[in-house]
Amino acid sequence: PNRYIKILVDHFPDKKLYIMYGATEATARLSYLPPHLVTAKMGSIGKGIPGVTLAVVNHDMQAVKPTETGEIVAKGDNIMKGYYNDPEATEAVVKNGWLYTGDLATVDDEGFIYVVGRSKNIIKSGGYRISPNEIENEILSLEKFRGCVVFGIPDEIMGEAVVAVIQAPDTMDQQDLHKEIISHCNTKLPSYKVPKKIFFIDEFPLNSSNKLDLAALKEIVFSRDR
Repeated sequence: PNRYIKILVDHFPDKKLYIMYGATEATARLSYLPPHLVTAKMGSIGKGIPGVTLAVVNHDMQAVKPTETGEIVAKGDNIMKGYYNDPEATEAVVKNGWLYTGDLATVDDEGFIYVVGRSKNIIKSGGYRISPNEIENEILSLEKFRGCVVFGIPDEIMGEAVVAVIQAPDTMDQQDLHKEIISHCNTKLPSYKVPKKIFFIDEFPLNSSNKLDLAALKEIVFSRDR
């Protein structure tokens, strides 16, 4: 989240902070944003590292224009040959030498890339395609919260409903927090991006790689929502 980038920049003004983006399939770096642009290009992953061609393309493999959304693809000597003994999975992500990352992004008029989310995590609600990242960043701009995860859950009318799970201080009244979050989101976001449900949690479940276990988190939400 941009909030934490700002904290690092403010607390370590004499340090050079690099923003980097990569994938295991690219062994492992794909882009970087140099320190002198971290503030000016807040939220960007920069451009491809030397030896890597990085692009954001539409379904026709055409580069997207600024404000348009497409998928990040990469080409270079660091791209894997394939998944071991799994040709079907390989064919799904490596096409004509390009690695299809599954990450959706936009670009600015200088070609800097901004990730908006994973394609499989995009929320489809009422005909809209909603990026969880934007909502998470907005909620985390309220500095009292330690973390926020946004995703969609099945909804009979909208297809999916926007849900936010938030790490909040135990000492604060959850009803008051709920009202503050909704009020803030109504001010900053269009109505279809405002969370329909909000849950509070002490700690997010993590997988063996110490990353967020989204499946486990959804199970927690589903158990509370029954």
